[in-house]
Amino acid sequence: MTTLRSRIIAWAGRMYLARTQKKGFDLSRMSFLPESVLMPLRRDGLNPVGDLAAVREREPVSKLPVPIAANVWLVTGYDEVKAVLGKANAFSSDFTNLVGKAGAGAEQNPGGLGFADPPVHTRLRRLLTPEFTMRRLGRLTPRIHEIVEERLDAMEKAGKNGDPVDIVHSFALPIPSLVICELLGVPYEDRADFERLSAARFDLFSGANASFGAISESLSYFRDIVKKQRENPGDGLLGMIVKEHGDSVTDEELAGLADGVLTGGFETTASMLALGALVLLQDPKHFAALHDGDDVVDRYVEELLRYLTVVQVAFPRFAREDLEIGGVQIASGDVVLCSLSGADRDGKLGPEMEQFDPTRNVPSHLAFGYGIHRCVGAELARMELRAAYPALVRRFPHMRLAAKPEDLEFRKLSIVYGIESLPVHLNP
Repeated sequence: MTTLRSRIIAWAGRMYLARTQKKGFDLSRMSFLPESVLMPLRRDGLNPVGDLAAVREREPVSKLPVPIAANVWLVTGYDEVKAVLGKANAFSSDFTNLVGKAGAGAEQNPGGLGFADPPVHTRLRRLLTPEFTMRRLGRLTPRIHEIVEERLDAMEKAGKNGDPVDIVHSFALPIPSLVICELLGVPYEDRADFERLSAARFDLFSGANASFGAISESLSYFRDIVKKQRENPGDGLLGMIVKEHGDSVTDEELAGLADGVLTGGFETTASMLALGALVLLQDPKHFAALHDGDDVVDRYVEELLRYLTVVQVAFPRFAREDLEIGGVQIASGDVVLCSLSGADRDGKLGPEMEQFDPTRNVPSHLAFGYGIHRCVGAELARMELRAAYPALVRRFPHMRLAAKPEDLEFRKLSIVYGIESLPVHLNP
């Protein structure tokens, strides 16, 4: 099997060439689009830009001026987003809707759940769901805590001489990466490579073709893993599906499911771990509360999920029929983009939703989506966050930022929001 590292080199070359293409709607030229189109993917530090709230208050369903033939609607209101995401019969998520648009070809279909409609989506989700029940996930609990402690040990070693330690690369990235390795049953030595591929697919700053290229490389990797699991099924998710479903699921479907688990469970959780740590570091009151009490952990995790909503925009939906959402007429064939970060800050949910407040009665947030496409790995993500946040603040009770907040570098244009690095001093 050729190594994933060598395939990344080839992918990088294709990415460069893709950015010079003259045909199609290449998102690498996003700087030429109106700011209103880019606005749902931008933030001011931890907060969605103010324009997103203004649009939500004025028009929770608004039309975007994009250079394609179909109408494109941005949905920012909480009730309106739930209405769209909850209507699987009225809206399609199938990848074929993108073919010929945004530089996508049929061969670039990532498979998995995100870009599938029923009945395909229903059948594939039934394969995954048993592996994400609390009973099945319970077998991962000891390993999750081990991984967290291992990373804390590594941080302590790196910062023993007073040197700054980067939470992103020492803590936030390795934890979900190693957990996903454990879940899927894939080699740990490939961790660094698929970390890069996972991040690349969500980074629209490099263009749509670069994102699709990263998806192709990841799928190629998982095809090789699936072949090995067919020959010798392990105890991970892929091996269990092979044992229990055998020939009823194809290698391509298994690779797509594995790729979806990787991307849905790695990059999002890594971003949550890093950004959540930043929230705690910026407010000693919250840091101390999480340090001192186990009873507040769940509330803090749920409020951090709502407040940060790192998956900023849901997968696009395509109207199957004429219908009305939030008093606005949507025509068959129109494209609908749901702003999850905007919806989770909607004032209809309660007072001061722009603020982080774990003492509030946490609303039913949309950080994991809604409807049939709600993240299948939501409980796994919660397990990791519940283990990691309190362990971090308890191991390093005097931890503080090693950089000015205004100097921190956040992602400029990404579906999954994140921070590039988060340097901290571990001791006074």
